[in-house]
Amino acid sequence: MPNVVGIRFKNCGKIYDFEVNGLKVRKGDRVIIDSEFGLSIGNVAVDSHFIENPAKELKKILRIANEKDLHQKQENENFEKEARSFCYERIMARGLPMKLVCSEVALDRKRIVFYFTADGRIDFRELVKDLAARFKTRIEMRQIGVRDKAKLVGGLGICGKELCCRLFLTSFEPISIKMAKQQDLSLNTGKLSGTCGRLMCCLGYEYNEGDSYTGQKRAEEKVMTTANTELEAPEKASDVLSPEIVCCTTIQTVQKAENIMAASENKGEQKPEDTSTPKRRRRRRHRRRGPKKDE
Repeated sequence: MPNVVGIRFKNCGKIYDFEVNGLKVRKGDRVIIDSEFGLSIGNVAVDSHFIENPAKELKKILRIANEKDLHQKQENENFEKEARSFCYERIMARGLPMKLVCSEVALDRKRIVFYFTADGRIDFRELVKDLAARFKTRIEMRQIGVRDKAKLVGGLGICGKELCCRLFLTSFEPISIKMAKQQDLSLNTGKLSGTCGRLMCCLGYEYNEGDSYTGQKRAEEKVMTTANTELEAPEKASDVLSPEIVCCTTIQTVQKAENIMAASENKGEQKPEDTSTPKRRRRRRHRRRGPKKDE
């Protein structure tokens, strides 16, 4: 049963489990980790805890970050700005239809990652050659979506506050227009879209997926109960009344039914007489007489 801690590399980023490796770390400490990206500094977001049967092999924490590591990180930030400006120049020179978002450098500068957005696939092989010739290190180009771009860059929403994905959202959930319909909001996409151009993430805060189903189910149950009560009402009344009263009521109902049937038969017999007389009168009225012959 390994002892692990949850580590986050970016603000509002995902939390990854790493093995403590015998170190005494607490929440908020900065540690050095050898991840798939390379050497990087991460913040401990979740205190140490034990996990039974982890899904995959966990990597270990190398050491706790010292002042030298923090100074190296500040120098890397300046290096990232330089790499970003040079990459932007080469994109404009080659006329590539892509928008550069940001760049990220590993702690040991063995890898530089450039994040960009584009409408389709981009052939950036020549661009990678230019970057590798300039920085003499491994270059990676990663295409991201507009929501990820808003998370990296940041900004203000229509509410006047900083974007939720920049403050506390660790992952993006699917948002649909159905959420706005349930909350009786205007279906204008211009008003429901955020800074990224997609539907706002806050539409899902007050949306309950089971509300529509439960409301329909409750309405169906209410209809069924009312129908059952109407059907069971005469049976309950017959149980309460005495047998004599019940017999009288049944005889009266039978007599009423016979009277109704007889009245309907009489009406059916009188219908042909009533309908025939007006037709004859109409024919006599509209009958035209020919001109009289002179004798």
